[in-house]
Amino acid sequence: MAVPLTRQKILIVDDVPANISLLGQSLQNKYDILVATNGHDAIRLAQKQPLPDLILLDIMMPGLNGYEVCSRLKQSVITKKIPVIFITAMGENEDEAKGFEVGGVDYITKPISPTIVRARVQTHLALYDQNRELEKKAAERTREIVHTQEVTIYGMAVLAETRDNETGKHIMRTQHYVKTLAEHLMHSKKYRDYLDHSRINLLFKSAPLHDIGKVGIADRILLKPGKLTEEEFKEMKKHTTYGRDAIVKSEIALGSKNTTTFLTLAREIAYPHHEKWNGSGYPEGISGEDIPLSGRLMAIADVYDALISKRIYKPAFPHNKAVDIILKGRGEHFDPLLVDTFSTIQDRFKNIARKYTDPEENT
Repeated sequence: MAVPLTRQKILIVDDVPANISLLGQSLQNKYDILVATNGHDAIRLAQKQPLPDLILLDIMMPGLNGYEVCSRLKQSVITKKIPVIFITAMGENEDEAKGFEVGGVDYITKPISPTIVRARVQTHLALYDQNRELEKKAAERTREIVHTQEVTIYGMAVLAETRDNETGKHIMRTQHYVKTLAEHLMHSKKYRDYLDHSRINLLFKSAPLHDIGKVGIADRILLKPGKLTEEEFKEMKKHTTYGRDAIVKSEIALGSKNTTTFLTLAREIAYPHHEKWNGSGYPEGISGEDIPLSGRLMAIADVYDALISKRIYKPAFPHNKAVDIILKGRGEHFDPLLVDTFSTIQDRFKNIARKYTDPEENT
């Protein structure tokens, strides 16, 4: 357990000066002491940085009593983890039970023994330090896992793209297109309860896997420079199913099938991102809002990027022409609300495309 570099801070809350003096004298040799004589001041001081490491709280005070103060502290994201020890003359069992109910970690009855107070304080500060150290290590471990996850996703996506006529920059562009669309859509009445920063972050992470199923398509089809035959196109369309099946297997293996993870959204993107609003797309020919929102977002992102990018079979279209094609697809290929959003922020797409430009091909 980490040893504190500075003296720990204790907030003493009591409306009786003699009680404050006794507690302060008992603890001041080892700890820095803050004092509040009423509930409102206690809450204010408890939220002041650097936060106190522990609070000694009287119950019977004018205005806000100790139970109310503790309850408010535990409702605040700033102070909810600070341990609170009640020190009070109220010694009935129900009083003590209520103290624990509102979030106290200990309950000491008056008259106090300085030795007992010091021992209880030391014990709870040690537990608090231990918990903070564990939380720090857990956060570091989470960051490591997230980083590994992101590297793995990107590696898998690049592997799929290297078999196609596209590049790793396509991956970056499309995930930023999706994020930009979603961030603007989250303010709409329709999606403000569904889209938040956490879900958008998952969309951003999962977007690179939209074409992961291409690893299952034969090179003679995937890399063909000319128009595909009917049979070849039928096979090409299976990349959506191959992608979904691979992601589903990963979900099952990780035990995340019934939770909203980046894999859930990756599946929702990979399988239906070639569906069309009017039902003329593939693989199932579903329409409208039966297509998951994540798939509808990727549909616009993927088509825009395909239009502005050079391919073996086509030149790169200018931004304005790509925008015009997408606007004409409103209500046919694309979700009308998403197209309206895209129209509003089309310059952001242009800036993303410029930022993540493909390197010039060697000639």
